[in-house]
Amino acid sequence: MAMAMAVVSFPSLLNKTTLSSSSSSLFTPTFLTPKPSSLLTKSSPNSKRSLVVSSMEAGIGVMGSKLGMMSFFEADGTVVPVTVVGFREGNIVTQVKTLATDGYDAVQIGYRRVRDKKLTKPETGHLQKAGVIPLRHLQEFRLTNVEGFETNQKLVFDEIFKEGDLVDVAGTTIGKGFQGGIKRHHFKRGQMTHGSKSHRALGSIGAGTTPGRVYKGKKMPGRMGGTKTKIRKLKIVKVDKDLNVVMIKGALPGKPGNLLRITPAKIVGVNIPKN
Repeated sequence: MAMAMAVVSFPSLLNKTTLSSSSSSLFTPTFLTPKPSSLLTKSSPNSKRSLVVSSMEAGIGVMGSKLGMMSFFEADGTVVPVTVVGFREGNIVTQVKTLATDGYDAVQIGYRRVRDKKLTKPETGHLQKAGVIPLRHLQEFRLTNVEGFETNQKLVFDEIFKEGDLVDVAGTTIGKGFQGGIKRHHFKRGQMTHGSKSHRALGSIGAGTTPGRVYKGKKMPGRMGGTKTKIRKLKIVKVDKDLNVVMIKGALPGKPGNLLRITPAKIVGVNIPKN
């Protein structure tokens, strides 16, 4: 599909070592559907915990770095706001967990190469055991089937996702510090004139003698942002192999440089059973 777009360059990204599309072990990913009965899987007999609770993914995903936002021009001239996500060295399989060994099926992925002294000895030993370079971030993708995955296998974005696919993107939001009720919970303020003594104050937070306390969960001032969030069903607009970036429609969590987790979108009836 022919597309016209503004020319954008990312010098800092081009200087980084990019992943090669000709990886040592290629695979054809499939959207894996979780078991409809339950997402709770019994662990191995040697484990102290009887159950392992985790979110089942619709398929294997990758990690990337947020670079910023821009305007993308489609072939018909439509302007689409997109977030540009780049990829540093990484997205390498560091461990394959199975039901027999760990109590559940999952694939652990490493991202962003760092110097050896940036990692602890347990982290370094874990990666050396798999024969993988030192990586900063390790995340698991729990699947129903881990066949076809092996340690030190590189995952390339354009081999897993295509333009037009829907993805779920998770990350950490921008921290905004201690904020009041108006900014944090979108409360309305009082009058600023006519003798009003209530402007941006929170107001009453409960009764007096009964119950004699403030209920838990009351919307009040406090720390805002800096939490994990997931934005679902975002469209991949463009995959640029030359710059090793991908453009996703809409805004993504965090500020430029933030770590993002990109997985296939969970769609009921397509890759998630209706029941």
